[in-house]
Amino acid sequence: MCFFFYCCFCTAMSLRGDVCVVTGGCGFLGQRLIRLLLEEEKTAEIRLLDKHVQPQIIQSLEGCRGDTKVVALEGDIRDSDFLRSACRGASVVFHIASIIDVQDSVEYSEIYGVNVRGTQLLLEASIQENVTSFIYTSTIEVMGPNPNGDPVINGNEDTDYKCSLKFAYSKTKKEAEQRTLQAHGEILPNGGQLATCALRPMYIYGEGCRFLLGHMRDGIQNRDVLLRMSVPEARVNPVYVGNVALAHLQAARSLKDLQRRSVVGGNVYFISDDTPPVSYSDFNHVVMSPLGLHIQDKPVLPLRLFYVICFIMEMLSMMLRPFMRVIPPVNRQLLTMLNTPFTFSYQKAKRHIGYLPRYTWEEARKRTTEWLASELPKERERFRAK
Repeated sequence: MCFFFYCCFCTAMSLRGDVCVVTGGCGFLGQRLIRLLLEEEKTAEIRLLDKHVQPQIIQSLEGCRGDTKVVALEGDIRDSDFLRSACRGASVVFHIASIIDVQDSVEYSEIYGVNVRGTQLLLEASIQENVTSFIYTSTIEVMGPNPNGDPVINGNEDTDYKCSLKFAYSKTKKEAEQRTLQAHGEILPNGGQLATCALRPMYIYGEGCRFLLGHMRDGIQNRDVLLRMSVPEARVNPVYVGNVALAHLQAARSLKDLQRRSVVGGNVYFISDDTPPVSYSDFNHVVMSPLGLHIQDKPVLPLRLFYVICFIMEMLSMMLRPFMRVIPPVNRQLLTMLNTPFTFSYQKAKRHIGYLPRYTWEEARKRTTEWLASELPKERERFRAK
């Protein structure tokens, strides 16, 4: 009964009258969250922060903004003056912006500067400007998988998993997450306290997912046959972007409630939904098979041989580094990630912030496939033009 009351209570919370800052507001998840805030909350103002603000995105929000003021702010997450100005008078910060890199193609100084230093500067700006709630978008990759490919099946926030992170992306997201959680309870100049939490979504899919678009592009170039990079038994549980956006909103509602802040604040939450566990490659096929795309029966190469080739390419890349930067298309850690069973539960988020997926698997799949179908003619034309 207590749980039922809390879920209803969380749902009833509102960000009415709040000023919300959304970093990475022009990105895949950022756009979806802003639209959700406009459609469901009576916020006073939404500040969309991005390094490059796209006018068409701002225009697309016109029909659902109502009385909410939407301000687009273009700047660098590493600019402390820009961040202080953006946070001035705000009450909630959704920090989504980051560099996503699973090929180690970005220099470490660059990815650290954005993912870690940028987060630290935003936390400092939030404290200086009396922001009371800070929601950080982390990633499942702060957990692993580890280089041994040790599996996790239906894990949770208490799962003991020994991992030495290899990707610069994973390392920097993990450090930024830790800094966010450590900032929980910081005293604000006005005497209040900052409340923080971190959300760890699984692989996010849906309309606008550039990774899905890239896989479809590769399939078109391969005569409508999708490349198999993961074995069928390496099941993961992707999550639909609309449900991830909802989890962010539920977290902000919970942090606003003074009674719940002590429960939610300083905590991390896995965000998944009811998408059936499936390998990365088979997931691509599930959403693209209605478009006439097929998939290879077996991986491109036997996995052991693939690992050896990746090792050789990584060594060659390292030897050439003093003269030129060569990025192998696949590395051992990426291959491990694609071939390790790695699934996690959203039950803690359900208990603490009242998160329940809004979009069923059937609806999420339909929306994703329809979006890919709308992009398919353009991708085929682009391929023919080469």
